[in-house]
Amino acid sequence: MREFLLQNGPALVWAITVFHALILLLSLLGYCKTREPLFLLLALLCFGLCYDALIQALGTSLGEGAALTGLSRFRYVFHGALIPLLFPICAYALDFKKPWKLAVWVLTGVVIALGIAEGFATVMVPEKTAGILRLASDKEATPGWATGVSMLLAFGTIIPVILAGIAAWIKQKTPLLFLAGLLMFVFAGAGAGIKNPETGKADLIFLITMFGEVFLVLFFLLYTRRKAKTK
Repeated sequence: MREFLLQNGPALVWAITVFHALILLLSLLGYCKTREPLFLLLALLCFGLCYDALIQALGTSLGEGAALTGLSRFRYVFHGALIPLLFPICAYALDFKKPWKLAVWVLTGVVIALGIAEGFATVMVPEKTAGILRLASDKEATPGWATGVSMLLAFGTIIPVILAGIAAWIKQKTPLLFLAGLLMFVFAGAGAGIKNPETGKADLIFLITMFGEVFLVLFFLLYTRRKAKTK
């Protein structure tokens, strides 16, 4: 697996970029047709993931410099601003009443503000792995609070999806939302477990996690289509 990823990194990231663009288009079409809020939230989430993958796909062509630095800064900012939308996605999936939805949106707004601040505060360093040139986060130079927010975005948003997925499976008789969260979590864990035998570092975690994001939005789309049909 590791050798396959090392040899095909750029092609895989381009394929993931195209996939996210397709899900983005399908989500927008779904929203135009049904006015289901989940489609719009999914479209916004896909925009952030598509941009993230695109900039990483273009990294080698752009090379180190101002262009990659500027585009990568927005990659971090969009990530911080859009990943928290997983909270309202859970709220709308479980049909929270209006007061609870409002509370979720307030929480989401706070996390978005923290995520944007984290995106600007992250110190970026060039890193080339599997043929992909990207600006990664410098864990030592980045402020501790920003690293904490990054961890919150990574794990504090996906666990609610898994829990909401279990509730949806029980109440709505569909495992789709649960699979979206579970596979995202599994791929993130797998990425941490596949390490460079020479350095002992999980240097491919960013790439393996991107496959988790593919399954996240795919199962979100399938779930949202099912929910829209039942209304």
